[in-house]
Amino acid sequence: MRLINIGYGNSVTAERIIAVTAPEASPIRRMVQDARDRGRVIDATCGHKTKAVIIMDSDHIVLSPLMPETIAGRLNPRKEPDLK
Repeated sequence: MRLINIGYGNSVTAERIIAVTAPEASPIRRMVQDARDRGRVIDATCGHKTKAVIIMDSDHIVLSPLMPETIAGRLNPRKEPDLK
């Protein structure tokens, strides 16, 4: 099990993430509101602006203050080239 830091000391399990998106698109905003109505939103922003929406395989949606690119980079770290 690999944990990914999503900001302010909050983490999610990398294997359970389906998608990481920006929150501006209307379909994503509707998805977040629907999940909020069902009690399936986890707000990990600590009062800051939501910059990424993480869709989990458990039907939960996690709101993060980090940019989607930052989270994606933490999911797929680049391998450093061998310098021999």
